[in-house]
Order: sequence, then C-alpha cells, then structure tokens
Amino acid sequence: MLSPSLETVRLFLHILGATVWVGGQLTMLGLLPVLRAQGPDLPRLAARQFGKIAWAGFALAVVTGVWNVFEVDMKNASTSYHMTLGLKLVLVGASAAAALVHTYGKSKPALAIGGAVGLVASLGAVFVGVLLAG
Repeated sequence: MLSPSLETVRLFLHILGATVWVGGQLTMLGLLPVLRAQGPDLPRLAARQFGKIAWAGFALAVVTGVWNVFEVDMKNASTSYHMTLGLKLVLVGASAAAALVHTYGKSKPALAIGGAVGLVASLGAVFVGVLLAG
C-alpha cells in the first residue's frame, strides 16, 4: 500500500469539499420532482437543510484551495497556469454568488437562474480544477 502524505490529505479534503458542494447540487436537482410532488414547502425545507451541509463543503473546498495555491511555486508557474487559476477563481466566485441568489431569491426566475448558473459554474470549476491538477 502506498503511504499517505500531507499532500494526499490536502487533495482528499479539497475533493471532498467539491464533492459535497457540486454532487449535492446534482442530487438536489434529481430529487426536486419527488420533493415537489410531496408538497409545495418540501423543496424549500430540503434545500435549507442541504444548504447547511453544502456551504460547509464549499468552505472546505475554499480553504483547501487556498492551501493548494500556497503549495505551487507561483513565480515559476506558466502564464497558462495563472490564467487557468484565474478562471477557476472566477467560476468559484460565480458559483457562490449564484448559490446566494438561489438561496435568497424570492421569485421563480431568481431561483431558476441562481440554481442553473450556480450548477454550471460549479461544474466548470471542477473541470478547470482537474486541468490545474493534471
């Protein structure tokens, strides 16, 4: 068996946070029709409970993401790496902003747009993160 290292723990925690944040969004999307069929308030109640877990995952991903950046020799990183990292940061910010719109929006368009943009930005951040790790 290979021996774990601090880098292994850091990457595991980062992936765990992203899994909770992004995977949870996909799961909620899949559950939404069932929740709606059970009652008009159930989707909101489930989303509120999910938010407690999801935001903890987001925070874990952000903290370990900062840790990841500190482990990179940024002075010697290529321009492409810097641009890709910048794109990831934009996508992470867009994901959080859209999730806040979805959480606090009162209209159906705010909920729909916030949810859709949040999920697309989250998936984009995961993809760009894979580019950075590769």
